[in-house]
Amino acid sequence: MTNFRFKALETALSRTIPEVKMPSTKISDYFGINVFDHKKLKDYLSAEAFKTVLSSTNDGEPIPRETAEQIASAMKSWAMSKGATHYTHWFQPLTGSTAEKHDAFFEPTPDGAIERFSGDALAQQEPDASSFPSGGIRNTFEARGYTAWDPSSPAFIMGRTLCIPTVFVSYTGEALDYKAPLLKALNVLDKAAVDVCHYFDKSIEKVNASLGIEQEYFLVDLALFNARPDLYMTGRTLFGHMSAKGQQLEDHYFGSIPERVYAYMQDMETEALCLGIPLKTRHNEVAPSQFECAPIYEEINLAIDHNQLLMDLMDRVAKRHNFKVLLHEKPYAGLNGSGKHNNWSLITNTGKNLLSPGKTPKNNLMFLTFFVNTIKAVFEHADLLRASIASVNNDHRLGANEAPPAIISIFLGTQLNDVLDEIETSRISKKIKDDSMLWQGIPKIPQILQDNTDRNRTSPFAFTGNKFELRAVGSSANSADPMTILNLIVADQLKKFKSDVDKLIRKGEKKDVALLTVIKRYIKESKSIRFEGNGYSEDWEKEAAARGLNNFKTTPKALDVLISEKTQRLFDETGVYNRREAHARHEILLESFFKKLQIEARVIGELVNNTIIPAAINYQSKLVENVRGLKELGFDKEMYAAQMDVIGRIGEHVNFIKTNVEELINERKRANVMEDPRTRAIAYDEKVKTHFAPIRYHVDKLEQLIDDALWPLPKFRELLFIK
Repeated sequence: MTNFRFKALETALSRTIPEVKMPSTKISDYFGINVFDHKKLKDYLSAEAFKTVLSSTNDGEPIPRETAEQIASAMKSWAMSKGATHYTHWFQPLTGSTAEKHDAFFEPTPDGAIERFSGDALAQQEPDASSFPSGGIRNTFEARGYTAWDPSSPAFIMGRTLCIPTVFVSYTGEALDYKAPLLKALNVLDKAAVDVCHYFDKSIEKVNASLGIEQEYFLVDLALFNARPDLYMTGRTLFGHMSAKGQQLEDHYFGSIPERVYAYMQDMETEALCLGIPLKTRHNEVAPSQFECAPIYEEINLAIDHNQLLMDLMDRVAKRHNFKVLLHEKPYAGLNGSGKHNNWSLITNTGKNLLSPGKTPKNNLMFLTFFVNTIKAVFEHADLLRASIASVNNDHRLGANEAPPAIISIFLGTQLNDVLDEIETSRISKKIKDDSMLWQGIPKIPQILQDNTDRNRTSPFAFTGNKFELRAVGSSANSADPMTILNLIVADQLKKFKSDVDKLIRKGEKKDVALLTVIKRYIKESKSIRFEGNGYSEDWEKEAAARGLNNFKTTPKALDVLISEKTQRLFDETGVYNRREAHARHEILLESFFKKLQIEARVIGELVNNTIIPAAINYQSKLVENVRGLKELGFDKEMYAAQMDVIGRIGEHVNFIKTNVEELINERKRANVMEDPRTRAIAYDEKVKTHFAPIRYHVDKLEQLIDDALWPLPKFRELLFIK
């Protein structure tokens, strides 16, 4: 077996299952042991200093210098007690992954060395801002940028390094990361939601957005991954004929977890739990070698930090088990893609879920207020929400194999849909005596049970009992971007709602009548965004167009909304992005789009010319030798007709591939000289990428024709089924 593919297969088949050492049989004994949480902070700080930290976390109050010094000293002492030697500001630049620069605690002195960590080092560091995507905010010669500590997300230890979650901003103050805009959006939402809550409950002082992120992923044996240059370089298979057995039997979903995978899951979950990531669920997903893990809900900023950390952790642990984690949204054509379902709700400081219906008309009216405003927000800014989940990876997934379509719609379920229809057509009573009758004809809003809806897997935004689930986010994405937009548009809508209600109250309407009047109007205005049917159907595309809903199937045009006047007014009014930041992000996302397609195009060219065509010609030459030998032995043509047929078909496929790869390269060169990022991105999408599928079709046909012993790339049947 000299073929590299077979060497990789031999390695994969020889894998043993590593022993997983659990720190304790009880998760509660080790949950969060590597996190400097409030409990540990309280043990290390004075009561006054600890109170200051709580005020900063809960209310955004600045931390005084002397308190920062105490916290830094406490962090250092705790981290060193856990074996840490270095610290880093852990941040989320616009690359889509996390970043860190490690510094040692020790500092040399005339007498030797000491371990030091100051309040200044805790609060701020200065990484090179020009080396990260900035969309022109920072030039190469303008390198200064700052990471600033986020006290609301606790520090943690990875290996022997203390990691401090931070925001990342430019020298001139613009956000260069995902966290800073998210924190601004959450602050705006908190204020807007509290104002609306006061119509119902004056004791509510704070509203936090909560989030539970379901993370889907594939596993593949590390040796086989390394034997696939396309997987290694792009995260997905650019070629590959579908295995005879895929997901058609539906036998993998929720099936018995393979032993090697189970060992990996245990190991990964143990490390995640030690880092305070509250993983609760694990299971097989629909496609072979596809899996999912999901945590318990957390405050949204922490949930996103934990998900970013989890993705890094998953890959680190996978290497110990000779696996590679594939987080690409569509690693295998023809199989389910992977998403990151974002389950979002609003929780008050009194513990109430604002999206959970109650038993009384008053509580149901409060629920309806936030429920309908969320629907109205998505209706008003559906295109912006679509842009927030746009990427070259997600374009492969949306609308295919159980992923939601690119058309943004909302699924509520029959019961809630009927409730809204009834409210829309009812006549509001002007004589409200008590809570037992809110409007004529409906004695009260019916109590809505938690499991009031079926699940619609084709809906990008669905209500699931006491939360909304944004199902369109891609598996490799940073959820901060769509969650920034969702929280921002809901905050904006709640502010408009309060303004509309207050206008009616000033005109003499009773509060409940004013609330219901505005709710009824919003229900009618946003009705077109509600859809209960099959999002995959062609009929829905036609119906959505008739309703005025946009269908941006690819990223470059979906991103246009980021720099529209409507969006800019929204950003200006809420202060989450200034114009420079919005345009910078638009440019960064376009550049990411065409650069990833550029890499894929180059990999296709290299694989075809260096691997696929030589393998095809090699096999074709063997067949030619076989035919020549049969001729020399005097056999009739019928005896080698099959060989001649295969020789001809190989030649046809090779010629097509060669010609189209040359055309692909020429289109790539033409696109590369285009200066405008949007023009270049569209050229890559509409000119370069269009060659991918035809080339793949003919390569996959060659895979079926060529001797298995000569095919150089691990096949789907080998990649998909873990040995």
